Amino acid sequence: MTPPSNDDPPDAGQPEERPSKSARKRAAHAVQDLGEELIRLRAAELDALQLPESLLDAIREARRISSRGGLARQRQFIGKLMRDVDPAPIRAALDARHAIDAQETERFKRIENWRERLITQGAPALLELQHWRPDIDAAEWAQRVHAAHAERERSGVSGVAAKELFRALRALFATMS
Repeated sequence: MTPPSNDDPPDAGQPEERPSKSARKRAAHAVQDLGEELIRLRAAELDALQLPESLLDAIREARRISSRGGLARQRQFIGKLMRDVDPAPIRAALDARHAIDAQETERFKRIENWRERLITQGAPALLELQHWRPDIDAAEWAQRVHAAHAERERSGVSGVAAKELFRALRALFATMS
């Protein structure tokens, strides 16, 4: 046998190193977990991913299965099908979806917080809102805030006026983004 020359790649003549059994199991579990996320997606979001038809059929079938054992087998089957698909674009699309969901949740909480401040603090909170948005109709907003505050005072809970205030705040913040 001749010694390897400097021109040969370092692994020339040596067998390829395979990942360990543990690494293969971790990869299989990761792909199966990704498949479970796909099961929870809405139909339109799933169609947007442009997955192979066999995988789409398996995911749709998993949604119809009510048996715990049957669903576990179907998830394993989806994981097996996922081995033939590059998970990187799917993971990227799901991460983007999660980021959008997080932004929407944050936006919702911000609007909810403003509504609560306007109802409990009244005029000072409305003045601060006017500071951020000088173009709002102060009289109209004061009327909305007063109605929501009066509604809460009467019944102890928020009702129609608070919902209307929330819708107005959502529309206002939508123009700010």
